Amino acid sequence: MLARLVQFALAQRLFVLIAGLVLMAGGWLAFKDLPIDAFPDVSSTQVKIIMKAPGMTPEEVESRIALPIEVEMLGIPKQRMLRSVSKYGIVDVTIDFDDGTDIYWARQQVAERLSGIAGDLPGGISGGMAPITTPLGEMFMFTVEGEGLSLEERRSVLDWVIRPALRSVVGVADVNALGGKVRSFEVLPDPMKLSAVGLSTAQIKSAIEANNRNDGAGRLGEGDEVLLVRTEGSIKTQDDLRAIVVKNDKGMAVRLGDVAQVREGSVTRYGVVTKDGRGEAVEGLVLGLAGANAQKVVEGVTKKLEDIKPTLPKGVEIKVFYNRATLVEKAVGTVSKALMEATVLVLVLLGAFLGNLRAAVTVAMVLPLSALATFILMRTTGMSANLMSLGGLAIALGMLVDAAVVVVENVVQHLSHDKASAKLPRLHVVFRAVREVAVPVSAGILIIVVVFLPLLTLQGLEGKFFVPVALTIVFALGSSLLLSLTVIPVLASYLLKKVSHDD
Repeated sequence: MLARLVQFALAQRLFVLIAGLVLMAGGWLAFKDLPIDAFPDVSSTQVKIIMKAPGMTPEEVESRIALPIEVEMLGIPKQRMLRSVSKYGIVDVTIDFDDGTDIYWARQQVAERLSGIAGDLPGGISGGMAPITTPLGEMFMFTVEGEGLSLEERRSVLDWVIRPALRSVVGVADVNALGGKVRSFEVLPDPMKLSAVGLSTAQIKSAIEANNRNDGAGRLGEGDEVLLVRTEGSIKTQDDLRAIVVKNDKGMAVRLGDVAQVREGSVTRYGVVTKDGRGEAVEGLVLGLAGANAQKVVEGVTKKLEDIKPTLPKGVEIKVFYNRATLVEKAVGTVSKALMEATVLVLVLLGAFLGNLRAAVTVAMVLPLSALATFILMRTTGMSANLMSLGGLAIALGMLVDAAVVVVENVVQHLSHDKASAKLPRLHVVFRAVREVAVPVSAGILIIVVVFLPLLTLQGLEGKFFVPVALTIVFALGSSLLLSLTVIPVLASYLLKKVSHDD
């Protein structure tokens, strides 16, 4: 079988060369599209439910929200773990699924269960499923600065200008707004005045809710024209709030401003963000979509921030203090440097020990071709280029030339020393030389591959860390073996025409 493979490659040299060029182009395209990150994503398929219950104590949140949700989520197929954390006014329920579970299927199962229990949960709560991200999905962090701007103003810029723009970037799951104060209108009823006009706080609340909306009032025909009639009641300013009629007492309207104080305030906060220990700050946190290319996400976010800078209010600055791309560049750069240094060292050693420049060049061609083939296989299997997977390629670098060295060395031996070969066509001599070592070379590479196979059986966290290393090594060694029996003999038949071999 191996002999037939070598025979086919030498008989169809033009086809093999074209296939090699296609491999190079495909490998380069695969490398360009390969997700690049600092490290492999070790998180499991996970769905989070976050519910907010203003005013509830942790005990109430646990008993009235967390417990009913946990009971409802029990029994979902492929579920591995269910846990919750209850705090003041908020609950975080996490459902972990088996590795390999489709995240969209898992979210659908959770959404169906959650909708079935929605009517049994207390009124006034809000929230739902968290975005499709992972614990390692924090891609980009920045603060919104502005001299002379209050926390409310900076938070408003983040909420209404920056956050919507960044959420449109491909690969961004969500943008969390942290710190600052969310602007709101506060109504402080005066108990004495309420008692004087016979109103309760519940009536005040109902009046505000009823008057804070816009309604349509039908259409009005005017000849060939139709006019749309609507009433505007949405509250925009404090004066709008004060003007709301809460009671009609004997023809006299009692307005909200007569019985309560209206002022500007902020929504209840559950925490703060501080910067450099000098005071509060407003922070934006960009979360990447699960499986997204971290480098492309950061590039998209950076470009979008540059695009919206002219639209920001005067004096507002965006200061970045965490950028995943920096970590990615350092991690991948370290491995890339090791790959380059190892490649140069291998080339020098090949030239020194083979004693033939053309033979060294022929053997060296297996390095880029094997790497490009590995990138294609990584892209096909959904792997990302990170510290572990590229580290596996660096580990295998010295072993990639083993098969090619043996093949080329035997070809040189036959062409330079075998007197009988002088009467035979060069292609036949090359075929005989490669056929002699095909089985030993293949056995040697397969033995090395078998050594790394146990790593593929690792499960859990260990598997997510070390399986990419083993897979990359297996892909690279397998590619080098196939190339050593096809492309390398073809290149040798072209390059090694007149050779001399010094003992």
